[in-house]
Amino acid sequence: MTAPIPACIPPHLEFVVCPHPEGQHRMGFWRWGDPQATQVVVCVHGLTRQGRDFDRLAKALVAQSPHPLQVICPDVVGRGRSDWLADPASYQIPQYAADMLALLAQVKTQLGPENPLQKLDWVGTSMGGLIGMVLAGQPELRLAAPIRRLVLNDVGPAITWSSVQRMQGFVGLYDQYRDQDEAAQAMWAVSQGFGPVPADVWREMSGHMLRPGTDGAVTLHYDPSIGVPVRAMTPEVAAAGEAALWALYDQIQARTLLIRGQDSDLLTTETATAMTERGPRAQLETWPGFGHAPTLTDEEQIAVVAKFLLGD
Repeated sequence: MTAPIPACIPPHLEFVVCPHPEGQHRMGFWRWGDPQATQVVVCVHGLTRQGRDFDRLAKALVAQSPHPLQVICPDVVGRGRSDWLADPASYQIPQYAADMLALLAQVKTQLGPENPLQKLDWVGTSMGGLIGMVLAGQPELRLAAPIRRLVLNDVGPAITWSSVQRMQGFVGLYDQYRDQDEAAQAMWAVSQGFGPVPADVWREMSGHMLRPGTDGAVTLHYDPSIGVPVRAMTPEVAAAGEAALWALYDQIQARTLLIRGQDSDLLTTETATAMTERGPRAQLETWPGFGHAPTLTDEEQIAVVAKFLLGD
C-alpha cells in the first residue's frame, strides 16, 4: 500500500561547504520539519540516488513525531543539487563521511549552544548505510551527538561480488532521454530490486532524478564519474573493505534496525544473520517481494521505520 502524503511544508534546500583534497565543494541537503528541533534524523540515499528519495518517509516522520523533529536528506556530493568533484577518485566513502561530519557540525552551529542537539538518528539505504556504519562505528569521532538509532536499509559490512559487478555494468553509463517518462522507464529497468512501486510514486521519484539535457531532452542528475571507482573495484579490494567494515560494525553502540529485501543480491541471509549476533546485534526485518533495496515509500515500510525511530 502506498503511504498517504501528510500535510507538510515542502523541504528547504540548504548547502554546506565541505573540504576535499583539491579545495572545497558544496553539498546540498533538504531539510524537513522544525529547523530548531533538537531531534534530528539524517536520511542518506544509495549510490546513484539523491535526497528526495526520502520525501514520503520524511513527511511521515515529521507528521507522526510527538516532539519537534527535523529530517535532513543530503544529496551526496556528485548527485542532485550538490557540486561535482574534479577527481573521480574522491567519489568514495571516506569523502562522503567527511562531508557528513561537516553537515552535522553546521546543524550543531545552527541550533546554537543554548539549544544543543539531543537525539541524532540515521537512516541509510545501501551506500547511505555504509556511511552511517563508518560514522557510528568510530566512537572517537566528535559528532554533534552520538548516533542513537541506526537504520541500515539492505546493506551490511559484506557486499556480494555479483552485486558489485551488476553496479559496474550501469553506474554512470547513461544517456539523454526524450522526456521524464522515457527516463523513468530506463531507470526502472535497473531498479527491479526496489520491489513493487506504484507507477505514480515511481514517476514522482523519477522527477527528482533528472536535470535538463540538450534540445529539450533530460538526463540523469549525477556525475557519470561516480562510476569510475566502482569499475576500479576488484575482489581483493572488496575483501579488504569488508574486513574494515566488520571492525567498524562491531564498535557500533547505536540501537540498530537492519532491513533486508528477501531477494536482495547485495545483502545475503548469512551476513544479515551475523549482524544480529555481533556488534549492535541488529533487529532484523526481512521483507518478502523486495530485493535491493526497498524504497521506504510504502505505508507499511514507513510504519516500521517510524516505530523504530519515534518509539521509546
